[in-house]
Amino acid sequence: MRNQPALSFWQIWNMCFGFLGIQFGFALQTAQVSRIFQTLGASLDRIPLLWVAAPVTGLLVQPIVGYCSDRTWTRLGRRRPYFLAGALLAALSLLWMPNAPTLWTAAALLWLMDASINVSMEPFRAFVGDQLPPRQRPLGFAMQSFFIGIGAVVASAMPWLLARFGVDNTAPAGAIPDTVKFAFYAGGIVLLGAVGWTVASTREYPPEALGTDLAAPAAIPAAASAGAARTGTTWLFTGVAGAALIRWWGLQPEMYLLAAGLAAYGLSLLWLARTRSRGVLAQVLADVRTMPQAMRRLAWLQLFSWFALFAMWIYATAAVAQVHFGNIDPQSAAYNDGANWVGVLFAAYNGFAALAALAIPSMVRWWGLRAAHLVNLWLGGAGLLSFLLIRDPHWLLLPMVGVGFAWASILSLPYAMLSDNLPPAKMGVYMGIFNFFIVIPQLVAASVLGQLLRRFFHGQPIWALALGGASLFLAGLCTLRVQGATAPAPAPVA
Repeated sequence: MRNQPALSFWQIWNMCFGFLGIQFGFALQTAQVSRIFQTLGASLDRIPLLWVAAPVTGLLVQPIVGYCSDRTWTRLGRRRPYFLAGALLAALSLLWMPNAPTLWTAAALLWLMDASINVSMEPFRAFVGDQLPPRQRPLGFAMQSFFIGIGAVVASAMPWLLARFGVDNTAPAGAIPDTVKFAFYAGGIVLLGAVGWTVASTREYPPEALGTDLAAPAAIPAAASAGAARTGTTWLFTGVAGAALIRWWGLQPEMYLLAAGLAAYGLSLLWLARTRSRGVLAQVLADVRTMPQAMRRLAWLQLFSWFALFAMWIYATAAVAQVHFGNIDPQSAAYNDGANWVGVLFAAYNGFAALAALAIPSMVRWWGLRAAHLVNLWLGGAGLLSFLLIRDPHWLLLPMVGVGFAWASILSLPYAMLSDNLPPAKMGVYMGIFNFFIVIPQLVAASVLGQLLRRFFHGQPIWALALGGASLFLAGLCTLRVQGATAPAPAPVA
């Protein structure tokens, strides 16, 4: 059933409502985890390495969950079992995170939290493609952005709001303030409740209605294995050579992440070239090799967009605390005031994103998908660059308007561009593979940002935000390469 019947506004509302809870948890993660790491003793230059858990988890979890959800049918449906299972685990992680006794416990909990959120989040993207006809998909993804914005507004501002109501915002050395603890407790409840609402209030089309087949997986297509050995050897050699150069030049350990990633991809392709397996790993690798042309063109757009976002999430707290509040000691009142203000800024950009989500469908009708996305990305780039010029922390709310428009657009328009180019039977797995182009720039950011700041910017975290702004301008230019929807035409890729 390629042309699904149109749904009512409230049906779309219910199917997207779970994203409010998912983003509530995700916003607490992005706004407060660096603070927790620093409180538990992490140095500023080690924070990117600790954050690697999040993107690596997404890289591994999302395509597997997407593949499995494509091939699932239970009493709860196709995607909803994953919504519920991920929400339960994520809620437990949120309750435990602010009570982590050590830095490495917190890092492990970030891994578990991000894996659980990804288990819930990835099928939500495919859910829109399953349920909505093409003309309603921009509205569906924009509705998800709206709930993302609303959930993140409350979650990001919650420590600041709790402090305003008299909850302790400081704690002894190595202890997490009560403002952060209570925010995480609320996050676990909201996440589970919102996802539960979507599970209870929606229904799904059975596989036969969507033209999908739950039978045994098909053989790996010849196009997937053709040239895989040669390409795999190239990637493996590049990774090994990169690791040797990192050791020779004495670069920071996090740089090994990039080399390891390249080598691992090369080994995977070498295995694909020789295996006769038709299991999950072989099927996912084959789909990577034969992804539609539209996905390949969207890859560069996503790479630059998410590099910018990850730079902001990692370094905003340190940058604002140092430049605008004058202290980087995690036990100081000034640092914690700055960290709370970053929560307010994150709430602000998510609030503006919720408003932008209401405007984006009209922008698309007036200008088209590409032009609307380019404008929004450049607004975000200008917002991040303006952190270099603004010194009054209250005026930092102004650039959050641009960041909010960029965030809402990043969460909706690339998926709208992509979904019409995907076969219904593989909507989940390709949405999961599309996450590679979110994860890879985060790994790059975690690997190189600390090195760039030390070597070129005297370790000043404010310059990470400037690099993020420049990256959003490059992402806008990449939008010009993306063409309109076409029928999927698989072809091998590197």
